[in-house]
Amino acid sequence: MATDQEILDEVMQISNRTDLGRIIVVEDDSDFRDSIVETLVLYGYEAIGAKSALDFYHKVAQKPYALAILDLGLPDQNGVVLASFIRQNTNMRIIVLTARSSLESRVCAYKAGADTYLLKPVNTEELIASVESNLGRIRSDEEHEPSHHEHPLESLSAVWQIVRATATIIAPTGEKLSLSAKEADFLVYLASHPDHSSRQELTVSLGYDNVTSGSKALDVLVHRLRHKGAESGIKLPFRTVRGKGYSVSEPLTIK
Repeated sequence: MATDQEILDEVMQISNRTDLGRIIVVEDDSDFRDSIVETLVLYGYEAIGAKSALDFYHKVAQKPYALAILDLGLPDQNGVVLASFIRQNTNMRIIVLTARSSLESRVCAYKAGADTYLLKPVNTEELIASVESNLGRIRSDEEHEPSHHEHPLESLSAVWQIVRATATIIAPTGEKLSLSAKEADFLVYLASHPDHSSRQELTVSLGYDNVTSGSKALDVLVHRLRHKGAESGIKLPFRTVRGKGYSVSEPLTIK
């Protein structure tokens, strides 16, 4: 079994390679942690929770993260100490999310390296705006994600397949993932409209009659689909087009 020092060494090596959009939420309140993670996922981010500082160290040693959202009242280590470690040893941005509203607490957090200090309960719009500000999400999407006009899907070599008859998606590596009928319909529609598909077009295509409830149902479908892929170790070939809808991120053929 790896020692604590070995884990910390791995953290420092891996976390200096930040992965844009990947977020870790360090919070010991499981309900609140799950709520924040789900919100981030619904907004198109890859997010995971950590219940303690030690849990954080273990997870960050396995893969890099671009942003940490930290509670200060962790069960095993003061969140200020953890923020200081992150700032000194990684390139991650830091959002402190806490119930501590005192000026002293704010000053300590900022001195430790926090980029943003938010108070619980946090408004969703404020949280997402803070995340976007820290990650430069919109600008980075334009810089790092291929444009369909500049880099057409046909020029990429990796090909995904979705088999309508069996409601199965097959990765270029050969891995298969079973889908529900709605999930298959969602991916088939994206594959048929590779530029991008608006939320309204998708809700109509999926048979959701009411616009408001249909939009919420679409969010749930996307969240569950991404979660299903993550559980199987598969990053599915679609992405959020902020303010518009969704599009394929890699070539996806229909069989």
